[in-house]
Amino acid sequence: MNTETKSDSGLTGTRAVALAAVRGLALALISLPGAILCFVLSVVSIALVPIGVGIVTTPWVLTAVRAFADSRRLLAAQWAGVRIPRTYRPMPKGANPWTRTFGMLGDPATWRDLGWLVADMTAGFATALLSAALVLYPLEGLAIAVGLWRVLPNGYWYGFVPVTGQVSALWAGALGAVLLPAGHWLAPRMLRGHFLLTRALLGGGRGELAERVRVLTETRRDAVDTSAAELRRIERDLHDGAQARLVAMGMDLGTIEALLDKDPQQARQLLAQARRSSADALAELRDLVRGIHPPVLAERGLGDAVRALALRLPVAVDADVDLPGRAEAPVESAAYFAVSEVLTNAVKHSGADRVWVDVHHSEGRLRLTVTDNGRGGAVIGTGSGLAGVERRLGTFDGVLAVSSPVGGPTMVTMEIPCALS
Repeated sequence: MNTETKSDSGLTGTRAVALAAVRGLALALISLPGAILCFVLSVVSIALVPIGVGIVTTPWVLTAVRAFADSRRLLAAQWAGVRIPRTYRPMPKGANPWTRTFGMLGDPATWRDLGWLVADMTAGFATALLSAALVLYPLEGLAIAVGLWRVLPNGYWYGFVPVTGQVSALWAGALGAVLLPAGHWLAPRMLRGHFLLTRALLGGGRGELAERVRVLTETRRDAVDTSAAELRRIERDLHDGAQARLVAMGMDLGTIEALLDKDPQQARQLLAQARRSSADALAELRDLVRGIHPPVLAERGLGDAVRALALRLPVAVDADVDLPGRAEAPVESAAYFAVSEVLTNAVKHSGADRVWVDVHHSEGRLRLTVTDNGRGGAVIGTGSGLAGVERRLGTFDGVLAVSSPVGGPTMVTMEIPCALS
């Protein structure tokens, strides 16, 4: 097990352009087939609703479409800093296929998803491909100038230059050199434009505002319920643990007082037992306080608290922390316990033997990412630990995103808007 801290000053210059090209090419290869497949399956499934077949298939297909859209939301946040809200209406727990089908079809976000699929296979594909082409095409011109022209077919055109020999190849290289700065400047912006287009189509408009009101109402209720549950837990732990030991210790002291003159040997034994009981009660009180607010978190901040948490895990953990200051105490506490819950899930359920934790602050947001090499398949659902993490973050207007394909790896990304002091 090891922990390390390093600073990432951001992607600039040639590296940023190269990443934009690679990511744009990957998006182009994913968006076209993925959008076509999701759109065709959706149209066919919805068309089969009147004959009953679509009642069964539509919830599954639309759930897959939402997962496809969620993956793009995650990439938009990670690759371009573009945050796209998730505004789907919640489905009743245990809803039957009929309710799920017509509930999802009655959700405006479903139709926004379908409209986005059409745009993603056309304009989205074009903007993603241009992110790569704007970098690769000028390089092709330079390669032609240094000898690639010899293996090109007769009549090959590079832009408006017909490549027929070394002289024309040099003109192609000159054109590539002229296009290279433009591609260097445009490629990252084209990639960001792809995600801005995605946000424009998947964003909720008024629906987003209504969803925001709903989420705030739920998080306020969850915060009240969580506080009440935490108070009950503290009361129970005190009653069943430290309080019981202190009561027993008081009884032992009373017995010791009665035995001091009659049986000093027995009194000494009871005194030793009382000393052990006091030590156990003190340890339980310390554990209780640590569960409420870990001392290392209060004294040294979130970064060191996460490192200490990583050191206690039974698997190898790489902790990458870059925090130039400290957030407010409630935000630090929420972030710490969120990371703790996700790490606990990874150790207990994923089968992972290595975990990576990344904690940094940028653009007014605290971002925490936990990645493991386990079996995957993690979902946010009622009763799961991730649902509790989502509610905890929601109290602070935070968000949770999970990418966990079957077979792994699992990446859990948490963001909380906050400022550092």
